[in-house]
Amino acid sequence: MRTVTATRYVAPLREGGSLPAIVEADDAGMYVLKFRGAGQGPKVLIAELIAGEIARSVALPVPELVFIELDADLGRTEPDTEIQDLIKASDGLNIGLDYLPGAVMFDPIAEKPEAQLASRIVWFDAYLTNVDRTVRNTNMLVWHRQLQLIDHGAALYFHHSWDNYRERSADPFVAIKDHVLLPFASMLEAADEYMTQKITPELVRGIVSLVPDVWLEADAHFAQPHQYREAYIEYLVRRLELSKTFVQEAIRARS
Repeated sequence: MRTVTATRYVAPLREGGSLPAIVEADDAGMYVLKFRGAGQGPKVLIAELIAGEIARSVALPVPELVFIELDADLGRTEPDTEIQDLIKASDGLNIGLDYLPGAVMFDPIAEKPEAQLASRIVWFDAYLTNVDRTVRNTNMLVWHRQLQLIDHGAALYFHHSWDNYRERSADPFVAIKDHVLLPFASMLEAADEYMTQKITPELVRGIVSLVPDVWLEADAHFAQPHQYREAYIEYLVRRLELSKTFVQEAIRARS
């Protein structure tokens, strides 16, 4: 992942609990920035990073993720005190997604994704326990006629409480019944075969290693950042080994 520095706060995006914003960076690019200092803290950024990089690694369509360095001084000219406080609380390393100008929200009535892609996305969201891809909030955009997956901050909800995280890796994820793409996902078993071949323990370890220490130090459950990384790896690898559990739940929910 690249690291850029935010040079201008452009506009707030009022949707979602993490209060993201459009910013310009020193590479002249525009990004949707997720603030480390927002409501649920760094865990939203960790979920965004892990989910986004896994998606990219299996060729699911996601905007590029970057680390964004944010200077608290960027908020000095902002008239909104809430935004000022958010920028100050997020001084340092944050995460951003490439801003897609002109993109529109996915509409399951107007758009009919093909079965293979829909099945892989449903599998991906069940694997990462992403509760936030429903009819009410699809968290998908259509940009240049291509689907784009965005906003994975609600994924990996197990890390909001580390109790019994090993056992919880076997969760069948019954919330998959509400997935907006489930009606189109007629190839779930084929998706399982493809995804479990592509997502290896080595891949998981490499992606989890990207999580910055500063995002992990905000939690008090483990003593050291490397212990959190090992816990994420253990959870994700074990969940991969038990993928039939959530695949069968998705098939049952679809029927």
